[in-house]
Amino acid sequence: MAVETLGDAYSHGWRVVVRCSYGRSEGPRSPSSRECNYRKELDIETLVWTRGRAFPLSRLESRLRCSRCGSRYVVVLYQPPRSIAAR
Repeated sequence: MAVETLGDAYSHGWRVVVRCSYGRSEGPRSPSSRECNYRKELDIETLVWTRGRAFPLSRLESRLRCSRCGSRYVVVLYQPPRSIAAR
């Protein structure tokens, strides 16, 4: 079972979490960098509605922006369901 698209992830009950990584490139303790730690679970059904079922998971990260600081440096985490019975 290969999950490669938003439609596949939605059908299998996956969750999508995005985390802002602004300011982490210079190191977490750098005095010159401001760090945004915003983290949010995205609604995968809305992603399917707006991007389409065939949208590749590998491209989602490049299409997002942090809603708190506006940075494009975000990391997307895909979480499969813990068990089949959980669905």
